[in-house]
Amino acid sequence: MNLKVSGHHLDVTPAIHGYIEEKMARISRHFDQVMDVDIILSVNKLDQKVEAKVHLSGKDLYCESIDADMYAAIDGLADKLDRVVLKHKERLVDHHNQESIRRAQG
Repeated sequence: MNLKVSGHHLDVTPAIHGYIEEKMARISRHFDQVMDVDIILSVNKLDQKVEAKVHLSGKDLYCESIDADMYAAIDGLADKLDRVVLKHKERLVDHHNQESIRRAQG
């Protein structure tokens, strides 16, 4: 997984970059077909905004999180991305095949 972190009106410190890498590792554990993750950190007055574009094979996913604290915004983004990636993974499963297996057993 290629991780690109950039800041808009913000310098990305090594501590923030390491924290983001730690949180994004959870996503690659759930779904191993993640190719690229582009993360943009921005500050607008009192709001800290974190955006992520996740490039999967055949699909691009987008999430954002806004909070007063940058680390809380990163946590919220990681939770949202986790839900979106798991939802995408469930869509890839052939549900019709599962129904035919249940009919044959019951």
